Amino acid sequence: MAHPPQGAQDGALYNEDLAPIPAEKRQWGAFEIFNVWNNDIQSLFGYSLAASLFITYGLNGWAVFAAIVLAGFFVMVLVNLTGRPSVRYGVPYPVMARASMGVYGAKFPALVRGFVAIFWYGVQTYFASTAVALLLNTLLGIEGGATFLGMTGIDWLSYVIVCVFQVGLFMMGIEWVGRFLNWAGPFVYAVMIALMLMIWWQAGNGIFAALGSIFEGSDATDPRGPVVAFVTVMGTMIAYFAAVVINFGDFSRFVKDETAMRKGNFWGLPVSIALFSFIALFVTAGTVVLFGEKLVNPADIVARVDNTALTLIAAVTFFAATVGINLVANFIPPAYDIANLAPDRISARTGGLITAGIAFFIGALWVSFISNVGIAAFVDTLGAVLAPLYGILVADYYLVRRQKIDLNALFSADPKGPYYYEGGWNKKAIMAFACAAVFSVATVWVPALASLSGFGWVIGAVLGGGFHVMLMRGAAGQTRTA
Repeated sequence: MAHPPQGAQDGALYNEDLAPIPAEKRQWGAFEIFNVWNNDIQSLFGYSLAASLFITYGLNGWAVFAAIVLAGFFVMVLVNLTGRPSVRYGVPYPVMARASMGVYGAKFPALVRGFVAIFWYGVQTYFASTAVALLLNTLLGIEGGATFLGMTGIDWLSYVIVCVFQVGLFMMGIEWVGRFLNWAGPFVYAVMIALMLMIWWQAGNGIFAALGSIFEGSDATDPRGPVVAFVTVMGTMIAYFAAVVINFGDFSRFVKDETAMRKGNFWGLPVSIALFSFIALFVTAGTVVLFGEKLVNPADIVARVDNTALTLIAAVTFFAATVGINLVANFIPPAYDIANLAPDRISARTGGLITAGIAFFIGALWVSFISNVGIAAFVDTLGAVLAPLYGILVADYYLVRRQKIDLNALFSADPKGPYYYEGGWNKKAIMAFACAAVFSVATVWVPALASLSGFGWVIGAVLGGGFHVMLMRGAAGQTRTA
């Protein structure tokens, strides 16, 4: 059982879910971190995003591939920065945010991060349900039927099954979630490779001509030019990981040491992204030969391959991969974030139930309303909202505090504490976030700033961190040691 650090105020800032994890109780190694990213990349939404980038901006395939892999390296650096303090102190993101935002002010970024995660959770739940619907339609031989909000009866049944399964697995604890990821990650790769070989076998050598046409570029063109288009692809991929990047400490706190974290990040990000993106490109080329169109949803592709055994196996694995990342990226973080709002009344489990309840309605509206925004714009907007929070967290830990944190003070409501600021809120950090977020979101939606849309996440993070450092100059208590 975890015990509150000296000076912690029971109930106000502490419960066992938020408490530091002792080093001897941390069981995760590089393999578990590797599979966190594997499941993120291999989700149905992740595949659809990667495949769509190859045909959206008019770049040749090599340029898109390079942009995606470079984004993987960039994200690896970002999460190494956010993961280090939680490896050292064993606390999740909502607690680390108290150093920069204040012991009570940290509820604000946790709430923002939680809202974005809940939104993602609902959308990923819908995508996972398409795999279950594929499984049920194959087994029962049912197609079509009346629809409500764009989904048939089988679709709704599949959606409910996924919702219940995810909540059940979460309630079993982080150990079971880790085991689930360790199984799902490698198995999905095996199925994706099998799908690629099946597509190749059915398409024959014609697949290479289609592959060549994709590498030459799509019919679409970006009026801003190829360089900006290249950066836009990178920016969209970075924004896709934004939710996990900012709260990576929620996972790194379970890792044995920083070396294991870094190894897991390397193999799970640039290496895994490169392999998975190539598979997505190869399979997309095959769909051109077989079906006369570029399909970007693997569930749709498997449904058309007409191989019952592959369909059943693929449906199960796509479901598993999407559920896996949904739990670690979009369920566990908001559960902690909501618990941080009122630790004396809300546990992480209760926070998870609240998350699931809200997300149910968001996912149900994806087909009819939210998807009309477009995948890229949807990803870029959510990333732009979170980017300043990342910049503030990193700048505060590395530049303002020089990697020195008073762990006890993170759980203390003492007005004289270094993280109490003004009534528990650091108004300077809130101001830095507001200024940076307005601009980063504007790069996505304001036509006059359209040329900066690919830089939205980076701009938001740099501005957030820069404003925070400038406003915090001379702030009392910034050099307190651990």
